[in-house]
Amino acid sequence: MVAPHSAGDALPKLDESLLTSLPPFSRLSRTEIREILDRATPRRYPEGTAVFREGASSDRFFLLLDGYIRVVRTTSDGEQVIALHIPPGQLFGIAPAIGRETYPATAIAAVESLALGWPVRLWSEFSANYDGFATESYRTLGARLGEFQSRVTELATQAVERRVASALLRMVNQSGRQTEDGIEIVFPVTRADIAEMTGTTLHTVSRLLSAWEREGIVKSARRRVTVSAPHRLVVLSGAAK
Repeated sequence: MVAPHSAGDALPKLDESLLTSLPPFSRLSRTEIREILDRATPRRYPEGTAVFREGASSDRFFLLLDGYIRVVRTTSDGEQVIALHIPPGQLFGIAPAIGRETYPATAIAAVESLALGWPVRLWSEFSANYDGFATESYRTLGARLGEFQSRVTELATQAVERRVASALLRMVNQSGRQTEDGIEIVFPVTRADIAEMTGTTLHTVSRLLSAWEREGIVKSARRRVTVSAPHRLVVLSGAAK
């Protein structure tokens, strides 16, 4: 992790070359990246901390350097739904990119996270002055909206078992790390979290995971989930051809 700095400080310890492959910066020179970094404010967010809340004024946008962000939306009937997880290296809170003055969802640190933040007034300046900053950001936003649309389709058309299997596979693809027991989802995830992601009940998720544990497909304990047989989970999700 990068050591935090006070507001307004430059980031001399963050080598701009580390960001050259990230979408907002991939078409920029190291000098241009340095200029953008020098206007950022870094901040650590302990696990469970809200970076911003749905409906609040969008006064800043962010780049996640380390950790994972859980995006939570409120439905029309007041239920909290986990929409997606954002991995390191992506912008988030980019309300101006979609023409909003308020945040459309709540962003919560799924683990201790480190993010850079910029005042929202700089979005238009960065977009105008740095070639590719906006277009590459919109590309990422489009992919994220596509993922969310897929989630909506799943909720409307797929059986619960397939939805739960698909949710686990998404998290494995985003953050999985190989262990002796299989592929572990690196950020904490509870059965209640999975129920929120898949529009089902905690009882149903517990029943499915318990059955899959007996079959050697997954292991879950202390907010950690490991997929022991990913190929079987792919079959359960309906993704196998």
